[in-house]
Parts: sequence; C-alpha cells; structure tokens
Amino acid sequence: MVHNRYKQRGGEDVSTEVEIRVLRDRGHDVDTIEEDNARIDDLGIVRTGLRTLWSREAQRRVADALGSGSYDVMHVQNFFPLLSPSIYYAAKSAGVPVVQALRNFRLLCPAATLYRDGQGCTDCVGRAYPWPGVAHGCYRSSRPATAVVGLMTVGHRIIGTWDRAVDVYVTPSEFARSTFVDAGWDRARIVVKPNAVHPDPGPGDGTGGYALFVGRLTREKGVETLLRAWERHHPSLPLRIVGDGPLRDEVAAAARRNPAISWEGARDTSETYRMMPNAGVVVVPSQWFETFGRVVAESFAAGTPVVVSDRGALPELVAGTDHGLVYPAADDQALARAVDLLGAAGTDVRSGARADYRRRFSAAANGELLERIYERAIEGER
Repeated sequence: MVHNRYKQRGGEDVSTEVEIRVLRDRGHDVDTIEEDNARIDDLGIVRTGLRTLWSREAQRRVADALGSGSYDVMHVQNFFPLLSPSIYYAAKSAGVPVVQALRNFRLLCPAATLYRDGQGCTDCVGRAYPWPGVAHGCYRSSRPATAVVGLMTVGHRIIGTWDRAVDVYVTPSEFARSTFVDAGWDRARIVVKPNAVHPDPGPGDGTGGYALFVGRLTREKGVETLLRAWERHHPSLPLRIVGDGPLRDEVAAAARRNPAISWEGARDTSETYRMMPNAGVVVVPSQWFETFGRVVAESFAAGTPVVVSDRGALPELVAGTDHGLVYPAADDQALARAVDLLGAAGTDVRSGARADYRRRFSAAANGELLERIYERAIEGER
C-alpha cells in the first residue's frame, strides 16, 4: 500500500488506514510505503516541483521494496506530490500490477476539488492543458505551482502513463467515475468501491436529541449554510458542530449568539464515534463536488439518518433510502425543513441506516470488493 499523506489529516488518510486494517483482518500481508507532505517545507518549492513530475528517489524506494519481497499488487492511494507517477514504472519493471485510487479530481483539476470562488468549477476538465486553473492559481494560490501540476497531468498523458502504467483505477462513487469518463477516461478501467467504516462504531438510539455536523470548518463544506439554517429558521433539534478550520471565528460567534448552536472544536475519531449514535440526524451540507462523503457512511454505521446537499456523490449515497434526505445546496431553509422531517423519524429509519452500512460500507463488504479488484489487476498483468 503506497500513500502520500497530507499535512492536515483528512478523509483520504483515514480511508487508506481503514483499507489496510480491513485487508490485514482478512489475513492478507500488507506492507506500506508512505511519504508525508511535512517534508515539503524542507525540500522547498523547486525540489518539490521536480518531484511532482518525476521522483527518482520514490522510484528507487519502491523498486527496492518490491525487489525485496514477493508482492501480488501495489495499491497506490495518493502519489501527489512527493511520490509522483514514477512509482508505477518501478512496479511495472518488477512485474507487479498497479491499482490507483481516484479519491479526488487531481488528474482533472489542479486544485483536485472542481471548486473555485465559492462554486463548482469544471473549466479545466477535458482540456489539453488546464490553462484556466493556471490563470487563477488554483493550486496553493500559485500560478507557477499550478503550472507544475498541469505539466504533471499532461506530460504523463502524453507518454501514456495513465493508460499503460495503471491496471485498475478505483473511485469511491459512481459520480466520481462518471466525472472521469466524461473527461475522456475509459469507463471499463475504473471500478467503483465505496469507502469503508472499520472498526464498527456500533449503533445508537439517537436519544441525545441533537443534529450533528462533523468536518472542516470551510466554505466548501457548507458551514455558512449550516449556520444560516439554525440562525434564521430554528430547526427543532439543537446543532452541535465538531471540527476546526478557517471559519472557526464565524462558528464561535454563532455559538455565542445562539444557544441552539454549540461548537465542540476538533475531536478525534473515537470521540466523534461516540457522538454520532446519539445524534438525531447528521448534516452534510457540502457545496463542492464530494467524491464520496465519509461522514454519511459513518452515520449509517451509527444507525443515524443523514441530511445531505445535492452536490457530488452525496445524493448517490442516500438514493432510494428512507434514512437520508437531499436538499438543494446553499438553501438554508430547505436544510432546516429536512432536519425537522428526518429528526422526527422513528426507529425503523435508524435500523434501515444500520442495514445499509452492513450492506455497503462494512469491513466485510469492502474487503470482498478489494479482493476482487486485486484479482482483476493481477489477471490483467498476466
């Protein structure tokens, strides 16, 4: 398992750790190679930029690791920016098939988010080179850095890396797969595998009587809409907000003004898992194109229904269920109404959420899918 960690721990890091644990619990031997973006400060801008295009160090590191053991597959979670696509070629030289997770839109959008200036943005999708992203400095608010990201994606497209060096791509949702397909990628080479929640946090009964938000306190996560819903429309359930981020001052101010809003600050996973089962409803008000929505799967594991915006993969996660409601993103009144409707639901809704977790997001379901994906990659390499 290969992963480039972010400076600030996020959903991709959690999902990587979960998959490693799921595989080991199923009896598989899993070795890891990790890089950490904390190194960027020491490397500097120029050396980091060069590594983004092609890292000889990472290529040698992977080649040495694969040469020291007998491996069936190399699963790359995130190679950006310090590992680079060079690691694929080390695997190919060793005859080891490659599975690449597509947990974000980096290969379509320099910012990886399809989000700019407070709204969804697809200006770079399908272009030969992401000029709009460079013009806006979408990666780290830097035009030179964004240009390097564009060179990485386009350069490796020209030399055939994305087509020939990876055996199977994995997205966490059909929405994410369709986005890549619409940009010209081969649907047949992309498999959908939802993220897992493991260990199982166990269900609760919602007797805490509150609505819960868990996530980064940022505009794209819909925090402003969330606050407006409780300050203007007064849902019947009080709101507890867990997380930290750039909008912390706005959240703290809202909590001081409104006794129905409380800000809990950042909490570790174990604390969050204790809060979710007691919540009447979990709210996911994102305004960008989520590739999955881990909080939704965690809520279902806790037996807690969810209210989600209509952005990205979120509607897909609750489609056809009675334990999830979708509202138009940024519509604070609709959000408040949805919270009131779902927050008043009975125990059948909670049991349905729990059953959905076991069927789609449990370790058992996820482990079986991973094994089938690896078998496909191995067969393709042969």
